[in-house]
Amino acid sequence: MSAVTPAKPEKPTEPWRQRLIRSLLYGRNVDRAAKARARVGLAMLAFGAVYALIGGRLVMFAIGADAHGARRAASQEVVATARPDIVDRNGAILATDVKASSLFGEPRRIIDKDEAIELLTATVPDLDEAEVRERLKTRKGFVWLKREITAKQQQDIHKLGIPGIGFLRENKRVYPTGNEVAHLIGLVNIDNQGIAGMEKWLDNQGLADLHRAGFATDRLQKPIELSVDLRVEHALRDELLKAKEKYHTKAASGIVSNVKTGEIVAMVSLPDFDPNNPKEAHDPDRINRLTTGVYEMGSTFKAFTLAMALDSGKINLNTMWDARGNLHYGKFTIHDSHALGRFINTKEVFTFSSNIGAARIALGQGVEAHKAFLAKMGQLTRLRTELPESAAPLIPRRWGELNTVTIAFGQGMSVAPLQAVMGINALVNGGYLIPPTFMKRTESEAAAMAKRVVKTETSDKMRFLMRLNAEIGTAKTADVKGYYVGGKTGTSEKVINGRYAKKRVLNSFTAIMPCDDPKYQILIMLDEPQAIPETKGFITSGWNAVPTGGKVIERIAPLLGVEPRFDLPPSERLILAASRTTQ
Repeated sequence: MSAVTPAKPEKPTEPWRQRLIRSLLYGRNVDRAAKARARVGLAMLAFGAVYALIGGRLVMFAIGADAHGARRAASQEVVATARPDIVDRNGAILATDVKASSLFGEPRRIIDKDEAIELLTATVPDLDEAEVRERLKTRKGFVWLKREITAKQQQDIHKLGIPGIGFLRENKRVYPTGNEVAHLIGLVNIDNQGIAGMEKWLDNQGLADLHRAGFATDRLQKPIELSVDLRVEHALRDELLKAKEKYHTKAASGIVSNVKTGEIVAMVSLPDFDPNNPKEAHDPDRINRLTTGVYEMGSTFKAFTLAMALDSGKINLNTMWDARGNLHYGKFTIHDSHALGRFINTKEVFTFSSNIGAARIALGQGVEAHKAFLAKMGQLTRLRTELPESAAPLIPRRWGELNTVTIAFGQGMSVAPLQAVMGINALVNGGYLIPPTFMKRTESEAAAMAKRVVKTETSDKMRFLMRLNAEIGTAKTADVKGYYVGGKTGTSEKVINGRYAKKRVLNSFTAIMPCDDPKYQILIMLDEPQAIPETKGFITSGWNAVPTGGKVIERIAPLLGVEPRFDLPPSERLILAASRTTQ
């Protein structure tokens, strides 16, 4: 009888889906022990990575805990935020941000405050001990101890290892050009907020609101392009510094303006300041005299008087005026500095700067017409530009005939020099009043906002008069060969204790180039120049402001692309004859 072999129990059949998954994940005939070891290794690797990450973060917090805590605590404090670069018309940087460290404390974390104060003040001698003590004695979570410390100071303090003392990287505004464009650029406060000049204008355009909302911090921002040319600015400032020293003046200032666009290409007011040293800016003697100061502009105002009369059509260049003797008006006597003692024509009123002639011309137009013309030229209201600093003109409360007489030759009314520049631009650019700007502007953009204030033929006659003055009149020493310069001088006696002081004058000289097709106006102002041997004892504009203007023109004309032209005909032929032909 044969033995019967018992049947082996069959293994449960594995569902095909599981077999497929197992095959895809592990392959066929995998060693279960190897698979287990692989799983353990993978788990160890995962745990190791997690612990490494935690350890790295702990190190980062150990190193930068103060900074992270500071950012949270400083959310209630003012932190210096980022600002866009400011550049000149050629891209040269005038103002930019750099990163600087500031020292802060967290009073709640400081264990021994007395020791901390002693160590900090010993390491940084310019720290005020009483102020630091007062701040650290509070229960605040964050206090500033010193803004904008040096790298050496930061390193020395870091070595002390004081708990609760840390550093925060902030934006610091720097001005690579120093004094060069100080009054134009302005400056910022310790929190990088604009407080003067174009810096303040920038905040007023919405930058401050972006900062408060947290949208402008440390963000790359488009540079602000100004109309100023740093090369021209440097040349103008250099010549004004020389003139200030040579003629021993209290102050000196100047403007270069594009007559066709209203752009301010250069603006200097001395004494100036270094915006990197804000303390200098608080000196009241360092104000911007060209926008925040108002002055009697002297005989340069005669340009408005003659333009008014010529534009009315009531007079012409050959109209005669009685200048045989002084003009008596009430208890006042009007006289000429260089009396001719005869009848003079309109051209001679301008070239010999006759006060009597200007007064008679203005009286012939009438008080109301005089006021209306100056208002149309923008001389009776405050001039608004991008610069926040501006002053309103000082005009008579009750404007009578005597006021018209004196204002006709530049006394009895004070305006900001930039305001006068705007008006003179209109007299020579074809008759269009264009608001001045410190931003880049094209001629087409300027034309869109220009307002006609005098006829084209009046503008031609004014250009002729200004060129004639450089040919035979008081502006001869500014007639730089090749640039066909024209101009008008002004010497204004200053009011001291309610009376005009003959020995204390404010001199001005306004020039245009080239006179046949003006592109630029240059204004030079010297405050209280003194007589020197070279001026033969004279202190009037023709002896100091005019030669200074000539030197400025000689330096800046090539920079501005004004090509010299020689052997040009006199103004009678080149300007007046051309004007008659076109008309």
